[in-house]
Amino acid sequence: MVLVKTRNLLKCYPMGLRTLTALRKINLEFQRGEFCGLIGPSGSGKTTLLNIIGSLDVPSQGSVTVLDKKIEELSHVEAARLRRNHIGFIFQTYNLLPLYTAYENVEFPLLLIDMPEAKRKKKVMDALDWLGIADKAESRPAQLSGGESQRVAVARAIVKLPDLVLADEPTANLDAENSFNILEMMVKLNQELNTTFIFATHDEKVIRYLRRKIHLVDGQVVKDEIVN
Repeated sequence: MVLVKTRNLLKCYPMGLRTLTALRKINLEFQRGEFCGLIGPSGSGKTTLLNIIGSLDVPSQGSVTVLDKKIEELSHVEAARLRRNHIGFIFQTYNLLPLYTAYENVEFPLLLIDMPEAKRKKKVMDALDWLGIADKAESRPAQLSGGESQRVAVARAIVKLPDLVLADEPTANLDAENSFNILEMMVKLNQELNTTFIFATHDEKVIRYLRRKIHLVDGQVVKDEIVN
């Protein structure tokens, strides 16, 4: 099943009297259950493409379809509903709410979808258990290591069992051991839940795990390879 499709995607930003073209004629399809990455140096368009797929931005021209919804045609409310119900995000800087516990940070996406408390509690604890941090449920971000914080961020991204997880440089602030642990867990989640993972990365630790590598240079796809 095709989960994401882009057609002749173009993204431009005004820069004073000039125009910066961040993405040029991107044509891609992502199937359900893929574990793939957008690879390239800083400024190659990786994050821009990830943001458009996640309905955080819209194309200047062309079309992006996510779960049969055309991103460029969605209202702000419809885009928020798509993110809320179907997409999980993992960020380089964790983006945890500092005053909330690990449990409360993971619970937050479920509070937006009107779920009964008992079911919500089970899903949160299941997600924390999957990531091996159930014992940190009552800890606040300041009490967590970088690896633990990123595990909480991953748990928050997958707690609602999304169709799609978008991860923007998720290991950039982690050492090799924590990166390995986080990536192993994401591979396991991908295999067990059939969730599609799309990374934006130039981290070799992540690249080694990808089953599909999409290379971007100056906003263009220069290589799209399947890895056995």
